[in-house]
Amino acid sequence: KALGTKQTMMWAVERPDGGRGIGFTGGHWHNNWAIDSYRKAVLNALVWVAGLDVPEGGVKSEPVSEAQLNENLDPKNKINKISLPEVGIEKK
Repeated sequence: KALGTKQTMMWAVERPDGGRGIGFTGGHWHNNWAIDSYRKAVLNALVWVAGLDVPEGGVKSEPVSEAQLNENLDPKNKINKISLPEVGIEKK
């Protein structure tokens, strides 16, 4: 139902004493980490929270492969293979 509607998935606060924090709701779907712009937003936020300057163009990271998405999953339950997300899904 929410697909195609604007959703708040990250917010930030900077306290008067200089402390910084973020809230992030996007970690529920593991395959989202394969979306470059999604990963960059989180990495940029972490750099900002640490009090560092976010590089122009944002924090760069290598693309995530399907094999990497499926590494280190919790083996307690039946594991369903995770597929790469549809290209451009973040713009829908």
